[in-house]
Amino acid sequence: MNNASVGGLFGTRGGAAYTMAKHALVGLTKNIAGTYGRFGKVRANAIAPGGVATNIQTTITAPDPLGMQALQATGEPPIGQPGQIANLALFLASDEASFINGDIVKADGGWTVN
Repeated sequence: MNNASVGGLFGTRGGAAYTMAKHALVGLTKNIAGTYGRFGKVRANAIAPGGVATNIQTTITAPDPLGMQALQATGEPPIGQPGQIANLALFLASDEASFINGDIVKADGGWTVN
């Protein structure tokens, strides 16, 4: 189980390093699933949350002005609770999800619906 981000699927205002890392994690998840999943003993999935109510904002000491401008222009995303993401992880790790492999499951309250 990997913790990706919708930023790893669509890009993000969160900075180049964050976006690159999350895109790489999506690729790694799919690679593990494709390489080892065929043996039936390994499943690899990732959860791609959108906004989640955590204390991450307390670590941002110098917000990028352009990023803040972009955030204000697009509006605030729906904010989920950590327990909602944890429940999804529990399901994906359970036997009930044994046929799910190589998937990136968005949990973003519909933020990225087109």
